[in-house]
Amino acid sequence: MADLSGQRVLVIGGTAGIGRACARRMIAAGARVTVAGRNRDRGAAAAAELGADLVCGDASRPADAQQMVDDAADLMGGLDVLLSGAGGDPMPRLLRDIALDELMGDVAGSLAPVILPARAAYDRMAAQGHGCILMIASDAGKLATPGESAIGAAMAGIAMFGRAMAIEARRDGIRVNCLTPSIVRGTPLYDRLMADPFAAKLFAKAETMAGLGVVDPQDLAELAAFLASPAAARITGQTISVTGGISAI
Repeated sequence: MADLSGQRVLVIGGTAGIGRACARRMIAAGARVTVAGRNRDRGAAAAAELGADLVCGDASRPADAQQMVDDAADLMGGLDVLLSGAGGDPMPRLLRDIALDELMGDVAGSLAPVILPARAAYDRMAAQGHGCILMIASDAGKLATPGESAIGAAMAGIAMFGRAMAIEARRDGIRVNCLTPSIVRGTPLYDRLMADPFAAKLFAKAETMAGLGVVDPQDLAELAAFLASPAAARITGQTISVTGGISAI
């Protein structure tokens, strides 16, 4: 079991789905956790259930991203780990069905809420000489899939941002890694995907390829807790797929 005793963790997107599972797992491993989300009521309910602190804001806005990082660090007396997983969730659409004036919104809506908190945490972690940044993207950034041109561009952007940041940040004692699931059952996004005719057909076919079983939030939480722990002290710049065998990339 990962040991996160004494670690101060901020989970952006920690009020639901994968982020909430990661927050719960890190608390079980001994961390003090602050969860962040846009909806204060949902956030308060999640924080109370988890036994976590709460900060609120829109991670796609630079000022909000910085404020959430600063508020969480002030609450906890510092920041050792950031898990940034509040990316947007546009539905898969064929590129010809995405209007030109909507395209960059789809890309930025998934990219900005993940990379802005990472940048916001950088200076504080560098000043203390250590830190761990984890970002959640998806395998859409590694494997081209019909209907995921915009989503894939955003996910690839998160992965490359993380790799380049890892190279720069290592001199400051900061590790940066990226988790890339494919289909994750038991999340609000999964329910939305399966209610959409195009996405349901696309992902139902993909599920048949998950020979080790379709991933659930706890699978991501276990990996996140390990990567945040001292056991992963020499792991940085990696983009790790968690797919149950849907892909091997």
